[in-house]
Amino acid sequence: MDPLQQFKQAAAEAAVGLVESGMVVGLGTGSTAKLAVEALGKRVQDGLRIVGIPTSEFTGRQARGLGIRISSLAEHAEIDLTIDGADEIQRNTLDLIKGRGGALLHEKVVASSSRRLIIIADETKLVDWLGAHVAVPVEVVQFEWQATERKLQKLGAQTTLRPGPNDKPFVTDSGNFILDCSFSRIDAPAELDQQLNSVVGVVEHGLFLKMTSQAIVAGRDGVKVLLPA
Repeated sequence: MDPLQQFKQAAAEAAVGLVESGMVVGLGTGSTAKLAVEALGKRVQDGLRIVGIPTSEFTGRQARGLGIRISSLAEHAEIDLTIDGADEIQRNTLDLIKGRGGALLHEKVVASSSRRLIIIADETKLVDWLGAHVAVPVEVVQFEWQATERKLQKLGAQTTLRPGPNDKPFVTDSGNFILDCSFSRIDAPAELDQQLNSVVGVVEHGLFLKMTSQAIVAGRDGVKVLLPA
């Protein structure tokens, strides 16, 4: 296992250690969240009793295969704890860019219904400002998506339609496309959040602001728990 994978594993296991029997747990999507679901599956096999709310079809299949009981927000209005990864974590604020795994809409629905959102990551995901390394994924309706793209470009975005298999666009679990929007350094995330929300054709975007309860970040100096300033 390479060092980054070891860091992700350490962060995932630390977060899973916070889960208690009887909890309703949001299950994130992505390479780091996948490790957390694996760790939860081992605890379930050892007797942990939880209900999982998956954020993607992939995570749902993974969880069921590990013996985790799956449910939905229709049956559980509030989630005790969600464990998920992030593409970037801004120091101090713990604001996030998420969505490279393609599940940002479902992830935000689950996160917004959670008492606590625990973000797990390796230390390379920490940044001084959002947009330092990754674009902001923006989920858009397929209908006339080029019109939505032009509106996003007017906001200053350099846009790329996310590719999927067989030279076709990537399609989310909700049947939408994703435009990866590069804004370079994002100095005013709240303002950009409002601008993106105002664009007709945008379903959701990957800025997760003021949502993180704590971030568990693993690196060369061990595992650290970060709280928003």
